[in-house]
Amino acid sequence: MPDSPGHGFFFEGFDKMTHMGFFFVLSVLLFYGKIRYQHTFAFRTLTIFKILLINAILGGGIELLQWKVFTYRSAEWWDFGCDMLGASMAVFSYVLLHKLNFNENES
Repeated sequence: MPDSPGHGFFFEGFDKMTHMGFFFVLSVLLFYGKIRYQHTFAFRTLTIFKILLINAILGGGIELLQWKVFTYRSAEWWDFGCDMLGASMAVFSYVLLHKLNFNENES
């Protein structure tokens, strides 16, 4: 099986890393869209909550579909955990960049 873990380009854990990467990018794009919509880089806790909720619903929905509908696919809690880890990494980046931007504007 050429696309199984450990053969060729793919390695064990590649799937989890992909989940983190896709949900990180999704979250960054959601933050970017929100910032463009607000026309400001204002820090809002509600924005973070909404983006994490969107990611949780999407990630959980995908895993539920794999568990109940697409039974030839496997649903794993680790996949959902990696989805949320990727989203959390984006939240951390957003908060960190906000703090850096805020401190630069004060000086």
